[in-house]
Amino acid sequence: MTCEISGVSEPIPVSPARPSMRRSGESFADLTTIGVGGPARAIVRAQSEEEIVAAVRECDESGEPVLLLGGGSNLLVADEGFAGTVVIDTRAKIGVIEESACGGALVRASGGTSWDEFVRFAISHSYRGIEALSGIPGTVGATPVQNVGAYGQEVSQTISSVRVYDRLTKRRTDLANAELDFGYRTSAIKRSTAQWGATGRWIVLGVTYQFGLGNLSEPIAYGQLATHLGTEVGKRVPQVDAREAVLDLRASKGMVLDDDDRDTYSCGSFFTNPVLEAGQVPSGAPVYPYGEKVKTSAAWLIDHAGCTKGFGGELTEGRASLSTRHTLAITNRGGASCDDVLTVARAVRDRVREAWGIELVNEPVILGHTL
Repeated sequence: MTCEISGVSEPIPVSPARPSMRRSGESFADLTTIGVGGPARAIVRAQSEEEIVAAVRECDESGEPVLLLGGGSNLLVADEGFAGTVVIDTRAKIGVIEESACGGALVRASGGTSWDEFVRFAISHSYRGIEALSGIPGTVGATPVQNVGAYGQEVSQTISSVRVYDRLTKRRTDLANAELDFGYRTSAIKRSTAQWGATGRWIVLGVTYQFGLGNLSEPIAYGQLATHLGTEVGKRVPQVDAREAVLDLRASKGMVLDDDDRDTYSCGSFFTNPVLEAGQVPSGAPVYPYGEKVKTSAAWLIDHAGCTKGFGGELTEGRASLSTRHTLAITNRGGASCDDVLTVARAVRDRVREAWGIELVNEPVILGHTL
């Protein structure tokens, strides 16, 4: 078989990742989708790899805490703020490294690129493998950190390598997929935060993805999505149809940013779906295969523990509560503090533990507090 190969393209500028719906400012309440958090000591809006690396090196040499901030969609910051430097990658470019009928497409995006813009780009070029990840807020650079996933797809399935600045060796390098040690909502980068602080050892500068080619999606892996599409699990559909269905489902759960919708003022899913032994799953709860174990629905556990939609408002005088449309999101109903959000989160966690003996784990990074 002969493979037609196209060479490297010039990087294509795309829309920046910073949500336009939020006010500009120096407070995390202005820089995160949940709209909560105090000020940062300093903010650097970097326009190149060199500026990102220089800012991080300067902080490391002076002993100052540093935080690389993407779209602010997976972050909850204390009301006291952050006594360090926040680095924002403002670069938003996509480049096709190689495309062939045999090998598919190798595509690189800068860390500050809007994730949903990247998904849109991939689908428009018939690059498949991330269509079920449509509508997720945030940046390309954040995706390998927690192995972003939804509706049966995870970025670990398409990531080829990640361009990083290594704070230990003080060098830039590329980490291959296997070196990233991906797991459910985790990676070597995320696990390194235990020693290196919220940003971790490796600063993500860009991500390279390997895609299959074709207008059809990968096999639909999630029952709810299949039902919405009017098809069956394991079937393929046009990628554009898969994207529209995912956006519809996310919007119905308040998971697509909307300045006029308080249900969208959240960190997305606040808890990860528990990965358990099959015998640990409560009777009636959904079960999904996950390696040698199974995964169940955190939303089901929360709802059936008595924490229904809107729960928690009575604990915070209405400032924070579970979403009125989805029990997995904790929302800022207006004027919420970090303490308000954590009050709801702790109440939900405790009720699930009491009801099912299962400990829920927070998905967003919590800076300045612990759950």
